[in-house]
Amino acid sequence: MEMESTFASAKEASRKLGRISAGKISFVLHELAAEIVSQAEYIIRENAIDLEKMAVGDYRYDRLLLNEERIKGMASEVKRVADLPVPVGKILSSETLENGLKISKIVVPIGVIGIIYEARPNVSCDAFVLCFKTSNACILKGGSDAHHSNLAIIGLIRSLLQKNGIDPDTVNLLPAERRSGEILMQARGYVDVIIPRGSQQLINYVRENAKVPVIETGAGIVHTFFDESADLEKGAAIIMNAKTRRVSVCNALDCLLIHEKRLADLPELVRPLIGKNVEIAADEQSYQSLVGSYPSPLLQRATENDFGTEFLDYKLAIKTVSGLDEALEHINTFGSKHSEAILSQERKNIARFIETVDAAAVYSNTSTAFTDGAQFGLGAEIGISTQKLHARGPMGLEALTSYKWVVEGDGQVRK
Repeated sequence: MEMESTFASAKEASRKLGRISAGKISFVLHELAAEIVSQAEYIIRENAIDLEKMAVGDYRYDRLLLNEERIKGMASEVKRVADLPVPVGKILSSETLENGLKISKIVVPIGVIGIIYEARPNVSCDAFVLCFKTSNACILKGGSDAHHSNLAIIGLIRSLLQKNGIDPDTVNLLPAERRSGEILMQARGYVDVIIPRGSQQLINYVRENAKVPVIETGAGIVHTFFDESADLEKGAAIIMNAKTRRVSVCNALDCLLIHEKRLADLPELVRPLIGKNVEIAADEQSYQSLVGSYPSPLLQRATENDFGTEFLDYKLAIKTVSGLDEALEHINTFGSKHSEAILSQERKNIARFIETVDAAAVYSNTSTAFTDGAQFGLGAEIGISTQKLHARGPMGLEALTSYKWVVEGDGQVRK
């Protein structure tokens, strides 16, 4: 197998990690945070090489961009993870049976984790930090769009590991060519799980072609339902934040569902979006409500394709609904099980929405922009899982562990 030596080295490094103390892991991560900040100029310079090859209007440009503020943010997340409790070794349950056997369930690392991702160089740092904190080795396959940025970040990490007497093959960056990802997906016996991060196209490709188990981090087709009783002022601020804070991320709002009895408030509800030149694709009822108040170059009639689309851009679909039932039905039909929100002052509607909506993160009266590992107190995330097996939602340290059963006896034999 091509790259077999790389995979074997990662597997060997993962076995060594179990002998490194939690204190040393935390120390190395704090050193890494300082190194990232001190090398910010170098990282930004390498990132600029990647940015030159991408159009500024491409939605991936914002994901690719590293500046001083974002690098400081990366370092801050490294420190947060460094200071979190280590889940590995935690005893989940323990009991002694009538026959005297003591049976315990204990948290352990997964082993070797492969991450396939696109133009997101911050993932290189996040993935390593979370894997290292949980004593997992990682093999990274980034996209060609971010190759210089990824090389710079992983190069710093490997040098730091070597300086601290830790096997640098704890983290490996594969060549950016597509072939590398194809080989990684077939590396059974070496790689324990693969986590794809990127477009729905990438995720589908990995799911359909991998022989290694996959944890899906799905696309975010995100809705917010503005109920009949919702607060207009709070709603306008929440919708503005959910749509425009960062349009290129998976928790950004794609579709506003509005109760038909609140159509008169729709112009005021979306007025803040004008300042960001947000294009609105509105169904007929909401379109008529907005004509004359929302700039005509930014307003269009929605087509069926506008619903169920992750825009990753300054565009928002609006659908008028008769009430909670229709809102829930729309989300069930067009949602991606990522993040969904209700804005309402009616407790029973909020409770029913939370109970009924099938999504990894469900919100009431707040912005879906909070679907993020750091915001959830996880320090960072390796992705947002939209599946239900093993992990769901922002995946922090615990999501990168498994468990084993430990059975302690004193000569017992089974009859």
